[in-house]
Amino acid sequence: MTLIATTPPPPYYAVIFTSLRTEGDNGYGAMAERMVEMAAQQPGFLGVESAREDVGITVSYWADLESIKRWKANLEHQQAQQLGREKWYSTFKTRICKVERDYAL
Repeated sequence: MTLIATTPPPPYYAVIFTSLRTEGDNGYGAMAERMVEMAAQQPGFLGVESAREDVGITVSYWADLESIKRWKANLEHQQAQQLGREKWYSTFKTRICKVERDYAL
């Protein structure tokens, strides 16, 4: 996985997932890896960026809102979401944004 996702010219969408973890791994690392692998196979997936220190931030990029809805409805992804609520996150927030402009160095 590259550190900065290569995305097409806008517009496209970003799902920003910000979280605070509970103590211990408890299977989190393997599941997080699996979710990135699965998301990359979904129609409309454009890329992902992730960082974790005290606060975890994962941004996934998508071609359209329908692609995001399909990913949210994916059965294995729903199971991971449930585990996140039950044991991996003390709190989290998801934001969905339309990217209208981007630029790079």
